[in-house]
Amino acid sequence: MNAPAEAIREQLMANDPEYKRLSEEHARYAAQLDQLTSKHYLNEQEQIEEIRLKKLKLRVKDQMEKLVQQSRPDN
Repeated sequence: MNAPAEAIREQLMANDPEYKRLSEEHARYAAQLDQLTSKHYLNEQEQIEEIRLKKLKLRVKDQMEKLVQQSRPDN
């Protein structure tokens, strides 16, 4: 992670309600995934839920990165 992008993320977290909301959503998905993957065995429904959560988490991360890119001084 480069320093300028990290500084932008910190600024967005402090000042942008949308970025903060997305960050909280990302953290919720991560926690749900951690809870799910801590099991030794996942049944079929749990495997489907794991895939769904990974996709949602990635979608939110992409949205967060889009906000970072839009906040760069050269954009």
